[in-house]
Amino acid sequence: MTVALMWEARAVDGRGEQLLAWAREQDLAQEPLRRETFRAPGDRVLVITWWDTAYDAELPELPEPDGELVRRSVHRWRFESVTAG
Repeated sequence: MTVALMWEARAVDGRGEQLLAWAREQDLAQEPLRRETFRAPGDRVLVITWWDTAYDAELPELPEPDGELVRRSVHRWRFESVTAG
């Protein structure tokens, strides 16, 4: 099964580039199948990692950034891949 972990944070106004750089610098304890980093208006950063594992497996995730960098707590979601029916 393929599991996708999504990590999304919103930077303090004007610090989106710093948050993006911070997210890119974070190492994970294990290497995912794939890792992509995105940015969006409003100084938002999204990181998605893909894993070949069970849905409820313990997986490394990006930590919370310094409170001075983000305006709210990080949002995290876990999804499993499904085939079209």
